[in-house]
Amino acid sequence: METPALLDALLRTPGPSGYERDAAAVWRQAAGFAEITTDGLGGSIATVGDDEGAPLVAVVGHIDEIGLVVTHIDEKGFLYFAPIGGWDPQILVGQRVLITGTHGPVHGVAGRKPIHLLDPEQRKKVVKLKEMHIDIGAEDRDAAEALVSVGDPVVIDAEPMAVAGGRLVSRSMDNRLGSYVALEALRRCHDDSKMKARFAAVAAVQEEIGLFGSRTAAFTVRPDLAVAIDVTHATDAPGVDEKEVGSHPFGSGPVIGRGSTLSPRVYELLRDTAEEAGISYSVGASGNATHTDADSLQISRTGIPTGLVSIPLRYMHSPVEMVDLADVEATVELIRAFVNRLEPGVDLSR
Repeated sequence: METPALLDALLRTPGPSGYERDAAAVWRQAAGFAEITTDGLGGSIATVGDDEGAPLVAVVGHIDEIGLVVTHIDEKGFLYFAPIGGWDPQILVGQRVLITGTHGPVHGVAGRKPIHLLDPEQRKKVVKLKEMHIDIGAEDRDAAEALVSVGDPVVIDAEPMAVAGGRLVSRSMDNRLGSYVALEALRRCHDDSKMKARFAAVAAVQEEIGLFGSRTAAFTVRPDLAVAIDVTHATDAPGVDEKEVGSHPFGSGPVIGRGSTLSPRVYELLRDTAEEAGISYSVGASGNATHTDADSLQISRTGIPTGLVSIPLRYMHSPVEMVDLADVEATVELIRAFVNRLEPGVDLSR
């Protein structure tokens, strides 16, 4: 499968938590067929359907990614940073990085003390973020400050790359995939004109630092029900234990969430939709929090019946996140079919 143009554009655009503006602009431009609104945090909502008696469903995928933020520039022009979201520090060593600087993009590398200069005890220890720096090639602080400022966001500089088997590798799959699925499903529902419901696709912000954007979006949209779209761990990669996370290999389709915090009725509707449409799926169980936007959606306002659909992903929170594009397509089709089967008076009680 070829990478959808919108997904490719979203993956190439930096947008760590709190700095999602450029990625959101790409999403909003693609949503021009719908009614577009925003909230105070920068979340984007695209809505179709105008029957006030019909149920309003919000499909929420967060558009932010993990990143870094510049905290200090020393006299030699080296940059120091803090994490935005959850990082495995080992992944960052030796990576090329991209800073959204004062006058545009600035390229650099994440550096640390070379292994040749580490003593034997240091070599046994995992590196810490505070032991690394960013080198943009500047000769001193003045030269660096002409290009970047404290507070500028940073992402790993890694463009999408197609690999064998219809799979795609990129940074920011978590969770440009969710924002893509929400908008592409909205477009298809708009084009086929079968909806009896109203549909709001949401590109939420600040998920990686606290599930904040989905909470504000819930108050902006005021949906009758919601579905969060995120990623989950593909279980056909070495070292992943199916006994802990279930069986969700590449090619098995979307993972429909079922658990304590998720609406049983929304789960049943998603499951029945997949079976009737002939869409392969697996079930992901959670006994407590799902650690996705579903957690904040379901307790927003007076409580929103919420479901969760995830896409199997390898190497999460790394610059080489990998997805099977067939699973992405199946997830879009599941959401399209799910929204098209919603009718006025749908029972969402639990």
